[in-house]
Parts: sequence; C-alpha cells; structure tokens
Amino acid sequence: MAEIVRMPKMSDTMTEGVVAKWHKKVGDTVKSGELVAEIETDKATMEFESYQEGVLLYRGVDEGKSAPVDGILAILGKSGEDFKSLLEAEQSKPVVSAPAPAPAAEQKPVVSAPPVAAAAPKKENAPAPVSAPAANVVASNNDGRTKASPLAKKLANEKGIDLSRVVGSGEQGRIVKRDIDWYKPGMMTNGSGVVSSFAVTQESFEETPVSQMRKTIAKRLSESMFTAPHFYLTMEIDMDNAISARESIIAVTNSRISFNDLVIKAVAASLRQHPKVNSSWLGDRIRTNHHVHIGVAVAVEEGLLVPVVRFADSKTLRQINAEVKTFVQKAKDKKLQPADWEGNTFTISNLGMFGIDEFTAIINPPDACILAVGGIQQKPVVKNGQVVPGNVMKVTLSCDHRVVDGASGSEFLRTLKGLLENPVVLLGEMAI
Repeated sequence: MAEIVRMPKMSDTMTEGVVAKWHKKVGDTVKSGELVAEIETDKATMEFESYQEGVLLYRGVDEGKSAPVDGILAILGKSGEDFKSLLEAEQSKPVVSAPAPAPAAEQKPVVSAPPVAAAAPKKENAPAPVSAPAANVVASNNDGRTKASPLAKKLANEKGIDLSRVVGSGEQGRIVKRDIDWYKPGMMTNGSGVVSSFAVTQESFEETPVSQMRKTIAKRLSESMFTAPHFYLTMEIDMDNAISARESIIAVTNSRISFNDLVIKAVAASLRQHPKVNSSWLGDRIRTNHHVHIGVAVAVEEGLLVPVVRFADSKTLRQINAEVKTFVQKAKDKKLQPADWEGNTFTISNLGMFGIDEFTAIINPPDACILAVGGIQQKPVVKNGQVVPGNVMKVTLSCDHRVVDGASGSEFLRTLKGLLENPVVLLGEMAI
C-alpha cells in the first residue's frame, strides 16, 4: 500500500526544509536506510535516509523548493500503484501551522550551514549585455579562451554575463564564482587588467531568494538585538609580546599558530577566571557555565557559521589551531554537522584579517557575550615616557546587560589584556 514520506524535522528550530538534491527519481526502488535526498534546514544541508521501502511513485517537492515540516516529501508504494487518491485526501486536509520554535532564550545556539549552489533560481530583470568592442582578456589561455571555473562559467551563462568583461581574482587571473557575484553591468576589463566602465542605459536589478541560512541569521540576530539589552566595552591591547611569542612558537615547533589561536586560548583562560561572562540568559534563570565552549565565527559565501571549540581552556595552542583549521575547511566544503556548532558558551568574531580595526558584534543567543576582534595596527605608543612604534589590537566585548554588568565585563577584558600582553603567563599554564 502506498505510503507518504513526510518532510522530517531535522533540527530543533526547523519549520520548513528545502530539497537541495534528489538522489532518487520517480520509478526508482528505495530501500530502508538508503539516501533519498539532501535537505537544507535552517542549520545545515543534511542527508535524508528513508526508513520506508518501496518504489518512488511521487516527489512532492522539486529541487530548490521548500515544504513545511510534516508536509508531503514523497510517496512510496508498489510499482504502478495508484497514489492519486492518497494525495488528494492529504491535500484536502485543513492546513495546520507548524508549532513556533521555543523562545530564543531557551534555544540552543543555531547556526546555519550554507545551502547548496542549486538551492533556488535567481530572478532577474536585466537587459542583454550591451554590445561593445571586445576587450583584451586578462584570464586567458594561449588559445585565447577565457580561464574560468566551471561554476563561474555556469553562473555567467545563466546571468548573460560576457566573461571577457570580468576581471578574474583567482589564481593566475582565473575567473571564479565571487567575480561573477560581484560583477555589475557596465564593468569590463582592458589589456592590463584594469576595470573600466561603459554607459549603462537601461535599468536593471537582480533578486535572490533568501536562503534558509540567511532567514535564520536574520531571525535570530534580530531577536538578539531587540530583546537583549546590549552594551559595549572596548579595550586596546599591546600585541608586541604576542607577536614575538608567535614568531618563537613557529620557529621552534614549525606550527603555524595564528593570532586568532592566541586570542581563543587567552579568552578561554579569562573565562575560567570570570564565569559571569561565560553565562546565558534563560528567561527565569541565569545559567553559569563551568565548561568553556568557544564559538568561532567563520565567514562563508552565504553568511556566517559558528563552529565550537569545546573545552577550549584545556587545549593547547596546536590543538586549537588544528581544530579551527578543520572547521574552516569543513565550512567551505559544506560538511559541518550539528555537533560541530551546538553548545557554545561564548563567541569570538575576528575581522582583523579583513583590515577592520574595530567593530561591534551582535550577541549569539543564548550566550551573554561576544568578543569582536580587530586587526593589529602599527601606531605610535607611549612606553616608559617615550613615544615609540607599537602594535596594538582593539577588542570590543558586547554584553547582555541582563546577565553581565559593566564591572564584570571590564574585569574580563583586563584579564584578557594581561594574558595577551604577557603571553608567557598564558603559555606557562600548559604545553604549546
């Protein structure tokens, strides 16, 4: 007898799922435990394995389209079996809204994984490329063909973009996806690779459907910003000794420890001394965490992921370095799993590598705080009454005033400053 396969609830806050990819087509036999589809939730793109058996008679959701939790995903049955009456009966039922997720304060931190490239088609109202004299191509092979990644070529073809007008930012001038994403009508290249413009005489625009990840980012950070009373504390840290320590570590151990690794370790040690900052607001109670799980914000094309370094205060710099590198690669490959991002008690967002000197970050609920880390700047500083060249880094702590007061946040930053300015104290606690 034909059976309905329903859209599963694959995360605690999921209300709908997008079918990123079907692995079975109508007429295929499906066995229990066999991969049927990849489903993009509000957290990740996850594999859906059937617990039912039969022939796939009907697919209720096209690739790139969404369905609510418990909606019809597919129908399985015997080959040639009539399923239309079952489908009609199901569609005639009154629509029942999916239950709303628990209040943000009670939820585990939710971070979405990036959707697959084919998540949804883009709507465009763009004119055909304006005819113009052919420009010299920067990224070209010896035979004159443009060098571009397969994905870049596919996107350019879909958008009607002439690749000869795109400057490649990849290796040896190769055109990659980001170059297509950043391309604006009217841009073109000359023989030296300089971008120039020609007149655009028609209005045009592009609309991109909001991904599940971007929806979740918008919802959760809006809730955080408008429900948690934020206040901000900024401190300047002398990084001269940290720079010397990092150079020594690299020279002695050949481990490419980053400044972000040093910050994570210093933050973890500081949280151990200031548990109020390592807390959560849960509505009718405050949870003070005795463990230190640090979320590390990682930028990907579709937004931001926050994998978690667990028990960071007990790990060495090399362990932290290896773990973060693994998370970054998994994020780029879209392979992060729920266990990788759940349970953070504090979050670090570092934009120093993008040339940002100072910024404020929105708290990632249910955490009470998030640390925004800027880049290291060379500037004149006063030491021993003399103005000398120095290297400073600004950090800003965003605090939920319901949990953390100004004095508590300031004491945490003072401890963090002391550890980064005297890394021998930090590194003396355990082996590198």
